[in-house]
Amino acid sequence: MNSSFLRASSLDRRKFVSNAAKTFLGVGAAPAFLQSNADAALGPNLGIPPRTGAAKNVIYLYMSGGMTHMDTFDPKPGHENQGPVKSIKTSADDVFISEYLPQLANHMDKAAIVRSMTSTAGAHAQGNYFMHTSYESRATIRHPGIGAWLLKYQGRLNPNLPGSVYIGGSSRINGGAGFFESALEPLAIGDPNSGLKNSKRAKGVSEEMFSNRLELAADLDSEFKERYDLKKVRAYTSMYDDAVRIMTSSDLDVFNLQEEDQEMRDAYGENSFGQGCLLARRLIEKDVRAVEVGLGGWDTHNNNFISVPDKTAILDQALATLLSDLDRRGLLDSTLVVLATEFGRTPRINQNAGRDHYPKAFSTMLAGGGIKGGIAYGKTSDGGEHVEENPVKIPDFNATVAHALGMPLDNVVFSPSKRPFTVAHKGKPVLDLFA
Repeated sequence: MNSSFLRASSLDRRKFVSNAAKTFLGVGAAPAFLQSNADAALGPNLGIPPRTGAAKNVIYLYMSGGMTHMDTFDPKPGHENQGPVKSIKTSADDVFISEYLPQLANHMDKAAIVRSMTSTAGAHAQGNYFMHTSYESRATIRHPGIGAWLLKYQGRLNPNLPGSVYIGGSSRINGGAGFFESALEPLAIGDPNSGLKNSKRAKGVSEEMFSNRLELAADLDSEFKERYDLKKVRAYTSMYDDAVRIMTSSDLDVFNLQEEDQEMRDAYGENSFGQGCLLARRLIEKDVRAVEVGLGGWDTHNNNFISVPDKTAILDQALATLLSDLDRRGLLDSTLVVLATEFGRTPRINQNAGRDHYPKAFSTMLAGGGIKGGIAYGKTSDGGEHVEENPVKIPDFNATVAHALGMPLDNVVFSPSKRPFTVAHKGKPVLDLFA
């Protein structure tokens, strides 16, 4: 066998197979979620038991740009830092949130707010990476995100669909597979309304023609496979077979939002984030392990009180509908819903009527998956400037997410360079958040 092929990276070899499929079979693109050989080895479990009765899926909603905590989940009525935003009562006793989230207020009995998040990463890229991986960004390594860790430990539930999907753009800065095998990389979908592109036979390639090409490929490969019965050859033969099986699976229809009633689509909101949340629910129903949906535009250095109402309106409608929809379908107990962001924004309003980056104190939210609803954990000062009670660092938050999903927190995984890593990098789960 060509030695340069054997020395190539896993991603390069997968690209070769994908291109071969395009050229020879007339396939638009080999799916990006096929199995491949493992590149990271599991080490010993050091003794912390995974949570029993854990959630099996996660929907991760990421507010890119730094969501303002004081104008969403940690309002400070009467303080000069608050500005014009009022707080409103919710379905949870003694939990008040921003008036910008009126629909979500009716579902706070299902959710737990964490108001005592704190971090040291105050730049977007670094904060984004830290929140998704629990590790600081390094030029020499890319760490896995929570979806990849979940697949590493729990495996895929549906062999005909990706184990992890990212809706809203590229997943590379959001953790992704990191140093894990490339099969654990999320399938990235830019527009949830477009369906899954390049997953069918190319135009002009009939079913008969496709079958004939498969038979010819098998004939051409047979002597080669007999002569070189190598692990990598078997792995890529299996990947090739997976591509063909997945292309003919009816499960791919899950990506087609046209199958949903217009009333349901309207309920989530006719925007990319709302439709992304709807697609996330459909994917979870079909046993996709992890789905992330991104909502950007929270970097409100200027005109915070003009921009934030627009963003919260989108979030409020989509998240309230998602929680209600999951609950009605009996999926909320088995699905962890996470709302996260890289940092908060300054309590003090700047000269441009905006709020700047503020990692010192911010808020996140968890719902479903065994989380205790109707609570606000932690506390910031009267003006929202610093954490006064129960600080939660980013690794602690991610350890809480991992614990909810039944992952062993101290199980060591070795990277290809033999360095040890854990799912939440020494973080401790906040057990008070669990029912």
